[in-house]
Amino acid sequence: MRGHDAIQNSWFSYVSLEDRIPKQHPLRRLRLLVDGVLASMDAIFAERYSHTGRPSIAPEKLLRALLLQVLYTVRSERQLMEQLDYNLLFRWFAGLGVDDAVWERSVFSANRERLLSETLSREFFTRVLAIAEWQNLVSDEHFSVDGSLIEAWASHKSFIKKDGSGPDKPAGRNPDVDFSGEKRSNATHQSTTDPEARLYKKGEYTESKLRYITHALSENRNGLIVDVETTPATGTAEIEAAHKMIKRRVPQGGSVGADKGYDQTGFVNGLSERGVKAHVARNKTGSAIDGRTARGKGYAQSLKRRKIVEEAFGWIKTVGGLRKTRHIGLAKVAGQALFCFAAYNRRGCSTCWCSRRNRRGPEYRAKTASGE
Repeated sequence: MRGHDAIQNSWFSYVSLEDRIPKQHPLRRLRLLVDGVLASMDAIFAERYSHTGRPSIAPEKLLRALLLQVLYTVRSERQLMEQLDYNLLFRWFAGLGVDDAVWERSVFSANRERLLSETLSREFFTRVLAIAEWQNLVSDEHFSVDGSLIEAWASHKSFIKKDGSGPDKPAGRNPDVDFSGEKRSNATHQSTTDPEARLYKKGEYTESKLRYITHALSENRNGLIVDVETTPATGTAEIEAAHKMIKRRVPQGGSVGADKGYDQTGFVNGLSERGVKAHVARNKTGSAIDGRTARGKGYAQSLKRRKIVEEAFGWIKTVGGLRKTRHIGLAKVAGQALFCFAAYNRRGCSTCWCSRRNRRGPEYRAKTASGE
């Protein structure tokens, strides 16, 4: 017999939010890891809040919501609040009950300003990486380094002369500006929207835009990111940031792979002074890498594995939404980059750990579940 399309709203639901989420959903594994990291940061959160006044959004809930924004490519915080209102999966992951009110977008943004800083994001990133190291997913000898451009939240129209000369800004909300034929450079011009963004391009035939550069150092075992540095876009930023990250993370005797842009005498010699092997792709002429190094098996393996760092940049730009930043200022962009790479590592930690756990068979899974 045909059923009737009867629609009647229910006042009560007898199924818990926990039961709505599939047992094998990947966010369940991710939630366990996230809760462990956030619990370890309790003292850090306490330092950022006063003991009096109106209660804010719980920092744990706010960071879990921001993690959802990265993982599911939610383009704005307004849309994130909309998703949290009707998406039961999002509510469960963020820690909201079925009947809990969703935060106002402006309140969420104001609370985010306190948390999404470079200092706290680096702390979150470091603790995520510690889990990967505990799971033996991170190599401590072989690394790769690279940098990628991040488009700033500023347009060409905001890039005007520093001394204030030039034609007056025409009236209108988004007026037309004709800068055809005008010579513009970072020495004479500056963006009024984001003064720290710089006009920059990498390729010979690419367009110049207001940008930052984010740099990443990856390990070669599973391609996880072990260090991140975000800098203004300059011609020497990649080499300087690479030296800084290598000094922090790469031990003596280790190796670092890189593309041809790092084939410079200063970079190669700097690594040699630290006792680190420079496995840099050679330029056709005038290479700083000697022939003996280029003939080694380790060199060939490093060049093959170094391309895995490109996967991280591709992920944070397409999935993480960092192709163009939504924040203004170097400190906020650096915090966003660290948080995106932490989400990338956390996704990798849960995937690598579960795949290794499944490969070892039911006996190992039973022991792991029992805590042995």
